[in-house]
Amino acid sequence: MAPFLRLRQICLVTEPIEPAASQLAAILGLNICYRDPHVGKYGLENVLLPVDTTLLEIVAPTQPGTAAGRFLDKTGGRGGYMAIFCCDDPDARGRHAASLGVRTANVIDHAPYHGVQLHPRDCRAAFIELNHTEGSDNIRGPYPPAGADWDKAIRTDTTQALTAVEMQSPDPADLAAHWGRILDLPVSTGADDAPELKLPNATFRFVQGVSEAMTALTLEVADVAKVRDAAKAQGVTSTDDGFNLAGVEFKLTT
Repeated sequence: MAPFLRLRQICLVTEPIEPAASQLAAILGLNICYRDPHVGKYGLENVLLPVDTTLLEIVAPTQPGTAAGRFLDKTGGRGGYMAIFCCDDPDARGRHAASLGVRTANVIDHAPYHGVQLHPRDCRAAFIELNHTEGSDNIRGPYPPAGADWDKAIRTDTTQALTAVEMQSPDPADLAAHWGRILDLPVSTGADDAPELKLPNATFRFVQGVSEAMTALTLEVADVAKVRDAAKAQGVTSTDDGFNLAGVEFKLTT
């Protein structure tokens, strides 16, 4: 299999899971495709919503002492939790990360799905997961974390794509270089001179900030004004570019 790497999923964390999950679905015109029972062993509940072929996940702790709960305590509920990538060989990429001093925190085997989660402290800013689903040569094919028929829940009448992930750091170039080494991607420069990592389906942008965190998601929508009005109707805080929910800013473009 030829090497490949795509953004598969972005995971946000909030507590409790409602009303954030229902608000996000209503604002962005998305369907909840799955609630994964397997996350219960980590003391979590979740929902997954497809944004075209990229999954947006929200998790919430259901008991004390979870990693997600510690993340909320540490960040004050600000920042995205995990960036999840599908690839050709998660184990080989995990070994590559280990050669850089980035530890493996968890390995998930739910055949035909296999995932390697890297230690968030070593990744900096957010968790990184690398996964592969055996026999899934089609990006709309099987992906067990999203349920058996996740692709049937895709709606694109309101929200068409998740196009960019914004990462903040006091030293954006250093964080970009670090993630570039882990993911084996070259660092490029965006139009505003921000360092970037480009994947086939999304761009990671690294910007100046007081701490290291995943702070914003850029979504391509059919009608920015309509989505902003939907956010206001849900009582969600508006921004110049969109709205804030589940610890991150949603920036809207057409």
